[in-house]
Amino acid sequence: MKIVVGGQVDKKEIESLIKEIDSSITTMIKSDLEAAMAVKTGQADYYVGACHTGGGGALAMAIALLGKPNCETVSMPGKKPVEEKIVTAVNEGKKAFGFTADHKDAAVPMIIKALKNRS
Repeated sequence: MKIVVGGQVDKKEIESLIKEIDSSITTMIKSDLEAAMAVKTGQADYYVGACHTGGGGALAMAIALLGKPNCETVSMPGKKPVEEKIVTAVNEGKKAFGFTADHKDAAVPMIIKALKNRS
């Protein structure tokens, strides 16, 4: 599995979290545009990114290039990630996941678990 890390904040921390969970996952840190293009062209399987709102800077380029139906806002200020919603999004085939930076410690493990167990 190849995951590209985009978004506006905490890219290195997010990449480290992914590697702590599963060191066999290939990760790349890129700009938002490059990250979304990597998914679009098949160079990466999934996109994750964080910003301060969960959907703006985290997902704007992914939404523009991959389309809204392929993107999921996992958390927003005051709205923590919900594992069941992440599992549903993954099973629906979504490829890009955005969340607020303060939720990365909860969101990233939920996303990786859902991706590894997708049906």
